[in-house]
Amino acid sequence: MKLLIAVIQDKDSNRLSNALIKEGFRATKLASTGGFLRAGNTTFLIGIEDDRVQAALDVIRSNCKVRDQLVTPVSPVSGAADSYIPFPVEVQVGGAAVFVLPVERFEHF
Repeated sequence: MKLLIAVIQDKDSNRLSNALIKEGFRATKLASTGGFLRAGNTTFLIGIEDDRVQAALDVIRSNCKVRDQLVTPVSPVSGAADSYIPFPVEVQVGGAAVFVLPVERFEHF
């Protein structure tokens, strides 16, 4: 058995949730916040059998797309904020960061 931890952008959350249900995967959704952009994310916890890992990864890959977005960097916390002039920067957002972990034991009560 494996535990998939998938961190995705909020914009992809509903689409992924619906696709996982359609394919027979059960998942727990958690609200989370990214450290770099301080933007909302959704973290999915998916417990599945070893032979279904690739199918779950395929569902995640097809529903969580990388896209470009203009963001304004957060001002520095240290004393140099006087001379700080924020310029929008184009960065890639979205997609998914997926961790696949072995599960030693699973119990359901």
